[in-house]
Amino acid sequence: MDPVLLIIVCVIIGGVLASLGVHLLPVGGAPAAMGTATGIATGTVMLMFGAAMCGLFTASTVATFSNSILLVSLSGAVGSWIMMGVTMLMANIIYVFGTGIVPASGRIDVDPITKESQKEYKTPQCDGHGVPNVSFISGMIGALLGGFGGALIYFALLNYANFEPTTAGMVAMGIFVANAIIAAYNIGGTIEGFHDPKFKRLPKALITCFVISLFCGVLVWLAANIGGLIK
Repeated sequence: MDPVLLIIVCVIIGGVLASLGVHLLPVGGAPAAMGTATGIATGTVMLMFGAAMCGLFTASTVATFSNSILLVSLSGAVGSWIMMGVTMLMANIIYVFGTGIVPASGRIDVDPITKESQKEYKTPQCDGHGVPNVSFISGMIGALLGGFGGALIYFALLNYANFEPTTAGMVAMGIFVANAIIAAYNIGGTIEGFHDPKFKRLPKALITCFVISLFCGVLVWLAANIGGLIK
């Protein structure tokens, strides 16, 4: 396939996967810091930025000894996956053993995966707390998809646009964050995961991220072409 087309296709796929991954993360924002909302106590972009950074670290490490696009992308997915898993686990440990509240969803009465009842464990006047099983699994899937997408963008910039590793990492992160911000605006606050009613807004974000990623892919190609990086 033509390198130009490869760059654009990889950036588009990576951007769309980043948007999808963000919508799957359990984001609790400021209310979660007080234990009054389900999810991690931080913003959408910050949470995905941390996962993306870990994914880029692992992807860039694997890219030093492998030219396999699948291996590099999967390594990015695993890096993000581990970061999100540890973050959600530590959040639950703090909630359970530090504040004495159990993880419970505020959006559903029954966990769709484990079939465990949530209603009895939710504190009145709160929108859930902690990271219940369904949100944990949703977050792990989101981290895998987002990490894979970010690493895919990095691989395209490194091998098809012939950017330097540092430049490829910075540009990949920029494209990733742009798509994450669009997803954050689409979510508009907190989200528990794929079972949250806000997840139904996903199609609008995917269309927007497709357009933005297409624009970014063209810019990358122009920069590489003007810089004489593509022969």
